[in-house]
Amino acid sequence: MVKLRLQRTGTKADPHYRIVAADIRAPRDGKFIEAIGHFHPTASAVKKATFNEEKTLSWLKKGAQPTDTVLALLKKDDVWSKFKG
Repeated sequence: MVKLRLQRTGTKADPHYRIVAADIRAPRDGKFIEAIGHFHPTASAVKKATFNEEKTLSWLKKGAQPTDTVLALLKKDDVWSKFKG
């Protein structure tokens, strides 16, 4: 099964995350299938998460399940409403 989840990058004081499609058995920061976006929680800009909408919608249509955090980011960025609507 494929999950859409966060992969941590960056330093201890300045975390950055990739939003990736990964096999559920792979470790958090290990092997992934495809990167579909970025998330910068410490960024001063209002929009902190960016998604490649085509790739994200493609993975959702194939049955990939987002984690709770990624689902919240998808809803905030209106990608989830495009998938459901």
